[in-house]
Amino acid sequence: MLTVIAFLFGLGLLIAVHEYGHYRVAVACGVKVLRFSVGFGFPLVRWQPKAQKHGQTTEFVLGAFPLGGYVRMLDEREGPVAPEERHLAFNAKPLRLRAAIVAAGPLANLLLAVLLYSVVNWSGVQEAKAVLASPMSGSLADRAGIRGGEWVQRAGFAGEAADDIRSFESLRWLMTRGALDGRDIVLTLSARSDGVGREVVLPLATLQTRDADTQMFRRIGLPGPWTKPEIGDVLPGSPAALAGLKQGDLVLRLGNQTVVDGQQLRELIRSSVQAGQAVASNWRIERQGQVLDLAVRPEIKIENGQGVGRIGAYVGAMPAMVTVRHGPLEGLWNGVTRTWEVSLLTLRMMGRMVVGEASLTNLSGPLTIADYAGKSASLGWVQYLIFLSLISVSLGVLNLLPLPVLDGGHLMYYLWEGITGKSVPEVWMERLQRGGVALLMIMMSIALFNDVTRFFG
Repeated sequence: MLTVIAFLFGLGLLIAVHEYGHYRVAVACGVKVLRFSVGFGFPLVRWQPKAQKHGQTTEFVLGAFPLGGYVRMLDEREGPVAPEERHLAFNAKPLRLRAAIVAAGPLANLLLAVLLYSVVNWSGVQEAKAVLASPMSGSLADRAGIRGGEWVQRAGFAGEAADDIRSFESLRWLMTRGALDGRDIVLTLSARSDGVGREVVLPLATLQTRDADTQMFRRIGLPGPWTKPEIGDVLPGSPAALAGLKQGDLVLRLGNQTVVDGQQLRELIRSSVQAGQAVASNWRIERQGQVLDLAVRPEIKIENGQGVGRIGAYVGAMPAMVTVRHGPLEGLWNGVTRTWEVSLLTLRMMGRMVVGEASLTNLSGPLTIADYAGKSASLGWVQYLIFLSLISVSLGVLNLLPLPVLDGGHLMYYLWEGITGKSVPEVWMERLQRGGVALLMIMMSIALFNDVTRFFG
């Protein structure tokens, strides 16, 4: 139920803000707005406020089908317009005003993202400290000399000024941008005991990744922050439960290997497979001051076509947390910066998918969005605002793409009109609209297929 409520509320908010951008600028430009609708189909609720700007008789509607919305304006191309109201028609307005009205919807979504990110920055969010776990053997981080337990003080792209790193989430975002853009990053590390800094270069330009997923961070070697090698919740009947492991057990050794953190322990469990069979190991644990030895045989799970070990328990304690909070101006500027960075990254990923440099599996549809809406809402209102910010940026950027059925397509028409002095011929307008609808349907089909594959594949 929480997933449904969070999804519908978030979707309704983003659509309403988008359409309000069109509506507000249209009214400011002297265009008569006939209807403002959030949702399509049968009107569930409709009302007409008495106090409206002179010349406006807008009907506000909440439609039965929530995946979209529209603002209907007075327009001679869509119906007869009385001569005394022609000056209120959209098509009668100068090119610059028509372009401003069309662009206002996507810009409203981007401004909403700035606001939401700023609210998160001002309120503060609990994030893991930027302390690195033991990197996977042979990964970029391992070859760069990272050993685990180091604290990341500063980081930045090679050749650019480094910034203070407040949390592991900030580092993860930097690594994501670096991996997808093919740019190395420089980390200033210190051991938590001495605080003496040393520089390490992560050569992300050599990664040549196509997808921003967990496998990308595994190849980098830093999928998560440092955690104590402790056992969390244990599923009944799981290999961990059958072996006698209990919540709170601290793992000291696994076979002949000394365990130093949760990441290393997870990797040792994953790799406890030989010739397709799970391999039992002797675990030395500490429980309430007593040292015990237990024999644990993982079960095999298929992951990305490969068998990996699993014990049916949460592995690794919660990482050390820090509250990341910004002042008024800094929080606002960071909101602007994050919106800009996410917008550029979204455009780059779309461009790479078009030319085949990125996988189409990066496209997500309503099922995935609904799932993340529920998960983020369950973590608290701050995480939900971060989710809404990301979707608002995606909606704004998507609508600015030069596809005929989107706002960006109409802006392309106006660019043509501004250059040639003539509007796009009706016959070409119709052909482009059909092509745009077909392309959009293909994108939606791929996104829905990806959703079904993620959940049921």
